[in-house]
Amino acid sequence: MLVLFGVLLTIAVYCMSKRLYQKSANLIFSPLLVCPLIVIAVLTVFQISYETYNSGGQLLSMMLQPAMVALAVPVYKYRSILKTYIVEILISVTVGSIVAIITSMGAAKLLGMNSHMISSLVPRSITTPMAMNVSQLLGGDPAITAVLVIVSGLTGVLLTSVLLKWTPAGSPITKGMMFGASAHGTGTSRAYELGSLEGAIASLAMVFMGIITTVIAPALVPFGFHLLSRFSS
Repeated sequence: MLVLFGVLLTIAVYCMSKRLYQKSANLIFSPLLVCPLIVIAVLTVFQISYETYNSGGQLLSMMLQPAMVALAVPVYKYRSILKTYIVEILISVTVGSIVAIITSMGAAKLLGMNSHMISSLVPRSITTPMAMNVSQLLGGDPAITAVLVIVSGLTGVLLTSVLLKWTPAGSPITKGMMFGASAHGTGTSRAYELGSLEGAIASLAMVFMGIITTVIAPALVPFGFHLLSRFSS
């Protein structure tokens, strides 16, 4: 019964928050933001422990692993687009991944974070399943990383939307790249609201951002720690 409680509560709250977001079209009502807040409120009001909730909620978390495999679907579906823009996508995503890692480490160090927190922050720019695995690989806390991914996604969508509003309209390729590379799943969802091509490119950008970050982070992060230690000494 306790297992069902965690699952049903999460699904019910998500469905309600998603419907609210669809009606309002306001980022502040995004399920990624509203859903955790409502779940926390319910657990607090009814004095339900997190352990009790998570006995069922963790079943949904386990689905993040097969969800990574599902990311291959948009890559295959839009393979013709990938072939056309492969060079542009790879260069943009590689640069974006390196910049995201370096700026995350630098900002975290300036804020006085320890190496554990820095390692948790580094994968914030990729989709949650990959980010949690990279965080664990780097010695960070996957739970903290998951929260930071949500914050990064919402912030990325907000800033990208503002940037596109106040600059000359870019091509669908540009818009898709910006949303997918900067705001992973949240940005991809927003890109699909603009059009199918924007969404397809955002999907590809999100997938490659995750793959490239997973590959380069284990080598780049230790080098980053070495540089930070030299500058701070």
